[in-house]
Formats: sequence, C-alpha cells, structure tokens
Amino acid sequence: MHKESTVSIYVNGENKTRQINDWKIRQGATWDALTLTCYFPSGKSYSRPLRECEIIPTQELHEQLVVKKGSTVFSVVEKLVLYGDKCAVIQYPGNPKAYVMNIDDIEVLPKTAMKDESIFQYFISLANERVKQAAPKDKPIAENVLRQLNQILPHAETALHAYCSGSNQPREPAENVIYPFGINESQLEAVERAFTSQISLIEGPPGTGKTQTILNIIANILHRGETVALLSNNNAAVENVYEKLDKVGLGYLVAKLGSKENRKSFFASASTPPLDSPAPAPDIEHIQALLQHLRQYLHAQNAVARLQAEIDELAIERRYLLQWQHENSVEASTDLDKYKLSPQQTTDLLAYLNQLAERRIGIKDRIKLLLNFKILRIKPFDEWEQRKSAIYTLQRHYYDKALLEKEAALTAYREVLQRGQFETLLNDLTSSSMAYLKHHLHQHTPSQGTFNSDNYRWNFDEFLQRYPIIGSSTHSIVNSLGKGAILDYVIIDEASQQDIVPGILALGCARNLIIVGDRKQLPHIPTTLGIPTPSEFYDCEKYSLLDSCVSVFNESIPMTLLKEHYRCHPKIIQFCNQQFYGNQLIPMTQDNGEKALTLLVTAKGNHARNNANLRELDSLLNTLEGAGESEWDSENGRGFIAPYNAQVSLSRTHLPADFAKNTVHKFQGRECDEIVFSTVLDKKHGSQSSLSFVDDPHLVNVAVSRAKNKFTLVTGDDVFAASNGHIAALMRYIEYYADEKQVHRAPVVSAFDLLYEEYDQSLERLNARLLASDSQFKSEQIVARILRDTLFQKAYQSMMFHSQVALIQLASSANEALTAREREFMENRASCDFVIYFRVGKTPLAVIEVDGGGHDKLQQVERDALKNSILQKSNIPLLRLQTIESQIEEKIADFLFQWTNIASAAE
Repeated sequence: MHKESTVSIYVNGENKTRQINDWKIRQGATWDALTLTCYFPSGKSYSRPLRECEIIPTQELHEQLVVKKGSTVFSVVEKLVLYGDKCAVIQYPGNPKAYVMNIDDIEVLPKTAMKDESIFQYFISLANERVKQAAPKDKPIAENVLRQLNQILPHAETALHAYCSGSNQPREPAENVIYPFGINESQLEAVERAFTSQISLIEGPPGTGKTQTILNIIANILHRGETVALLSNNNAAVENVYEKLDKVGLGYLVAKLGSKENRKSFFASASTPPLDSPAPAPDIEHIQALLQHLRQYLHAQNAVARLQAEIDELAIERRYLLQWQHENSVEASTDLDKYKLSPQQTTDLLAYLNQLAERRIGIKDRIKLLLNFKILRIKPFDEWEQRKSAIYTLQRHYYDKALLEKEAALTAYREVLQRGQFETLLNDLTSSSMAYLKHHLHQHTPSQGTFNSDNYRWNFDEFLQRYPIIGSSTHSIVNSLGKGAILDYVIIDEASQQDIVPGILALGCARNLIIVGDRKQLPHIPTTLGIPTPSEFYDCEKYSLLDSCVSVFNESIPMTLLKEHYRCHPKIIQFCNQQFYGNQLIPMTQDNGEKALTLLVTAKGNHARNNANLRELDSLLNTLEGAGESEWDSENGRGFIAPYNAQVSLSRTHLPADFAKNTVHKFQGRECDEIVFSTVLDKKHGSQSSLSFVDDPHLVNVAVSRAKNKFTLVTGDDVFAASNGHIAALMRYIEYYADEKQVHRAPVVSAFDLLYEEYDQSLERLNARLLASDSQFKSEQIVARILRDTLFQKAYQSMMFHSQVALIQLASSANEALTAREREFMENRASCDFVIYFRVGKTPLAVIEVDGGGHDKLQQVERDALKNSILQKSNIPLLRLQTIESQIEEKIADFLFQWTNIASAAE
C-alpha cells in the first residue's frame, strides 16, 4: 500500500500495511465467514478470516438506510461496518448473512426517529382503530393501509418527514422549463413554483386547467430525468391525465398500478415505446426564447378576459338603471359632455351633489365645483329639481363613460395580442416543447425490458427508467412500488377529498410533494373515532390532506391559485367567483346572450318527505314540457343533482332517462352541458342541521360549477331566505342576471296545498267548497270534493263513491288466498278511504286511499301493505294519493277513465 494511505491493516496483531499494496474483504454466509485478502507487490496474495484481522479505521453503525448510488430503492440495515475508505459490510434485519459492498457505490443515511414520534404514532393508532371498527367488507382495505404504514421508511428526505416535522425545504428553481400542453399566466406561475419547494400547493377551482397544469409539471419531471407518482382517490381525475398522455403518444411512459388486479391488467396490456424516431426538434434555447417572448402577452390575454367580464357587468347594471329611470319617469336631461368628466370624477360629483342635498350652493361649493370639476356655471345644479336631474344624468353618464373606457382598453389589449401574433406564438411554444420532449424521451427511455407483476419490483430501477410515471390510488402506492423505493415526486390530485390516512402513504414514497385541489369544493367525509391528536393540524377527523398541509406549512410553501376558467358560461361561473373565490377567477368563456340561468320556485307548502321532494320534480317536468325538449337538447348531456340520495332515487322514476342523476358529492369532478340542482327542503322540513347541510358553501359551489352551458335551481319559496346563506345568494343572483322568462314561480299547484297554512290563491275556490262533513281530515275533504266534481262530468256519471267503507264489507274474508294476518286485519275495523261503485248495481270498482305524512312510519307501512295485498287478491284496483303529490285531479280522472267505456257499453 502507498505510504500516504490512512488505512492500517493488522493480521494476527502484526502490522502488514507497508508490505501490501491492496486488500479486499470477501463475502461470507455469516459475519464470521468473512475473509480479508491481502495483495503483495510480487503478485502473491493470502487470505485470513476477517475476525483475525484489524482494519483501521473501522466504523460500526446500526439502524441505517443504505442505497446504491443512482438507485431509488433504500434498505434498512441492522448493522453496517465501514472498513477504511473502501469496504462496507452490511447485515439486514432477520438475515445473518454479511454482504460486502464498495463504499463508493453506496450512500448511507441515518434513520430518523419520525416513526417513533407522536404524530406518526397517532396515524398508526388511527389505522389500528379503523381495522378494529371496519365492517367485514372494508377490513382488508383497512388492514392493507396499516400494513403499508408500517412499511414506510424513516427517511429524512421524504415529503412525509417534512410533513410530520413541519419543515419544508427550498429547492433550486427548474431551468429550461417546457410547456408541451399549452400555458396561461396562472399555470406558468404554478409550474415554475412547483419546482422551487419540497412541498407546493396548486389550488385548482373548477374548469381552470388543473389537468393541463399537472401534465406540464409531469413533462418537466420527465425532462429532468426524474420520476413521479400520480395519485388520487378519484379515478376520474387521474384517468383524465392518462387519456391526455395517450392522446399525444406519451401513454407508454405510464405504469397504471395500484391494486393487485390493476397491476395484472396493466402488465397484460402494457404498451411499447414508439419504434420510429421522432421528428427533429428545436433546441432548448429556441423554446426558452419563445417563452420569454410569450410572457409579456399572457397578462394581456387575461386583461382581455377581465375587461370583457367587467363590461358585461356594467352593461347589466346600466340596463337596470335605465329600466328604473323609465319606470319612475325620471328626467335626466342635463348635458354633461362639455365637462369631460372621467368615470371617477363622475362618481365624485355624484357624491358631492348628494351631500349638498337640498341646501343652496355657497361660495365654498362654487370654488370646489370649479377646482375639482371645472364647473363654472352652477345654474344646472342650483335648484333641487335641477340637481336631481343632474344626479340621474350623472348616473347614466358614469355607465356610458365607464363602458367607453373599458371598451377602449379592451380594443387596445386585443390589438397588442394581434400585433404580437399571440396565438401563433403560443402554438409554436406548445408544439416546440412537445417535439423537444418526445425527442428527449426517445433518447433516454429504454425500449427493452420484460416486466410482469411478479418481477418488476426486483428490477425496480430498470422499471422506473422504462415507466417513469407511476399511477396508483393512495391506498395502494406502497404496495405498487419496489420495497423501500423513494421517487422524486408525488402529485396528489383532488386532495381536498383525500383522507390524511392513507394520503400520507404517498408522502412516504417521494422526496417532493405537489398537492392539487380546491378548498372551496367538497372535502372528504371523515370517520369519527375519538382518538386524540398530538397536534391539531394533523387531526384526521377535522382536516383533509389538503387542509392539513395548508395548516401545517402555513406560508412556508408556495400556493398558486389557477385563475383562468374555461368550463362554464360566464354567468354560471361568476356566481361561484363572486360568492366563493373573491372575484379572483377570470372567465375565459364568452357570453353571447345565452339563457344560462333558470330559477324554478315551487308552490308554497310542505312538500319534502324523508329527504325527497316530489313537488320539485313535478315542477321541473312541467317547466321542461312548457319549454319544449328541443330547448334542452345538449351534446354532452344533462344532469340532475340533489343533496340527498332519496331525491336522486325519486328522480330516477320521474325524470327522463337522458338525465344523469346523482348526489352533489358523487358528481364532484364531473360536468354536464346542463345541470338541474334540486335543494329538496321546504319550510317545515328545513331544520337547522338540514339547512346547514344543503346550504354548505362547498356543496353549493360544486353544484353550480358542474354546469357548462345551463344551470337550473329548483327550490322552495322562502326556504333559505331567513338564513341568508349561499342558496339565498344564488336565488338573488339568478333573479338579477337571468332573463325574466327564465324565472318561474309555482308552476305546479296541488289541491293538497290546501293542507298548508300558505297556499296558492288559485285554490281558494276549491277551499270554499270543502265540506267538513266529508271527513275529519282535510286531505280527505279535498279528495271528496274532487271526486264529486269529476263524477259530475258526463263521462263519469255512471259512477258514485262512498267514504270510510269497512274493508270486510268490500272484500270477502272467505277468500282462500288471504293469510291469517290479513283476515285478522280485516276483522279489526280496517276501512278504505273512498270506494268507487257503479251507480246501477252498486258494483265496487276501485278504492282510493289518501296517504298523509304518517304513512312512512313502520306500523302504518305494514297496515298499507296488508290493505294493498287484500285488495289485489280481491281483484279491486287501488289508487294511492300522497298529500305531497301534484296533479291530483288529473290522476283521479285518469284512474276512473278506464271504466267509462264499460259504463257507456252498459248504457
């Protein structure tokens, strides 16, 4: 060995350092079987058991993480001995064999105490409790999450360690960023900022190009030669990314893993890289020059959209002002053009004249009018009537001037974009970036590699070179990766719906986390277990993963809001913008005067039963029929959504089949050309808890933003007015912005509305004709009156009715088909509300029953079922009328009409 070497070799206590020129440790089945081989300058060598030798320096370490340089797969080692600066001998847990590695080929990191600390132990306790409380069908999933939690490496560089310690690390900003999927101003900021920090957050409100942003981030991860996992508990979200990658020919880079079944399916149909070389690509310098040139126009693009939204808003306000002035015969004749007032000066003068009120103009007022507004002649403002006229003129003048100013600015920005050939520039950047990326990937992605669901983990580094994008659910990510694998990035989409556990499984598998979601949309629904959390912000019963990260890291991570909105008609998204997003969104869609909003207010009354409201569905059908189906035709379908499953179930039997029907929660992440939102509640059933559930800002935001072109709100009159919450704001918004013809009130009235304290005045005539002698129940009085009116008509005059007829007098208890319970029921004074007979011969034709609010109780349900069965076995038709139904007259007439032909033939 060289004299300058710092390593000393002793064999059996004798220093051999100066006699040898090299040494090596050879592997053995156990630690005692290790051998040291010494090499002499003569070429001879000899070996001795390592236990008989001493190498100085020697460092012994325990509980370390070891990884081969360039690998993603880390291992926990029980014992690690570093001999000099050359050899490392490793022993793995539960394995006595000693493995020898070259020190230069490995990296050694100390295990952190993360898994022993209170926050991680809280997650373990939670996972254990979920296993205990899981239903049999859910238990395997809960056990799987717990098993994966225990497998997570205590690695100091993972996003999970950063999350548990609340210590985010800065990153060097990415160089030579590319945008093969297009770009706007917010997305540019989001992509660049995602690479400046270990943890970053992108807030993506509906329709703001969240998927496009994720795709550009993935493209730059690939460009950097790094790896990424794309995860979500919403399959539709990640499938959208997969589809777009497939569309541009990059789907071959994705390994769609996850559950065992998904992994088998993926390997059975895994795609291969394209064989042909891609077209020549521009160099990166050309792309960066394009990007720098484009930056100056992205702001102008947004300015055009903002100005158009402001112009649309001003035009609506001006229309209402002119309408008011016309309705109130307001004179606004003062000529103000000569003063050349700006919109700001106009509002200042308005304020000053209102402050003057009816008092006379003094010398100080004259000076102020002259200095501030260049008004010398005060005659147009001297008398109160003239001053009022001036105020009304100024109001109109403000809108006229503001519109002119904004239209001029809009024209100027459009000219800037046109002169700069913005669209051409943007297309050039996109196509150049895509060509460059494909060329880069063709050079760096291996075309060979035979993997299957059994072997890919054992060759995981090679697998990642072939498939640098891993797709999985958060529930299966640890299982999907090679044991101990740490990726460069993990992107979690729809993170507002992600439970912290299992969400943190993904954080334990990557160095960097990009979390994408929207705190203004529906969060996950947590399971309540009552396990105390060591720190509030990690509380799995209170926070989603998104909310938790925002709270844990506070302002130490970059948070970017995607502002440009591309999905909804401006009138639809502007409600969400004003109500939930502080007017930060920029509608990029166009308002061409379409009837995008409809408000449908049902008749007064208590129509909701068990979280369902038939009246809202009847009113909707009536409105659809009145509008004509052609008005509702749409290319991408229409959806019906409601807060409750009961209303959705009811809609499936009442609305046309082409409606996609589901709860608001299940519709998150979806969209339709047209959306109908039924709120279900009425005054009687609008308890505080129900109102809070339906009027939740997240639910209302999701409901409205599902609609691309048309949104219809179906709700009860004054149900939400008292709370003055989000539904009330939505109703006010639609009434303000919608065409008058798109606001419908009480299109469907039911005779049973007379049961309510408030009812439509059109029913007053019917109410006056009710007979208390018909029944103690007003619902039956109503039906009796309708029956008389119906049977008075010529077609039905062969029929008559009696009320409260004993069932045993109508059906024979001797019927052999009857059960003992049914006979007992008949003999126990059971009766029918109304029985229809032929006048001649008194033959019973049918029974009509009136079901009030108590018919959903268990005992009454059983009684109704018995009566139904007895009448069916006696061949007596039955019509049941619910007091929540509408079109009662028509239903009774249609039911009885089947015997009019028989009656005519008998005559």
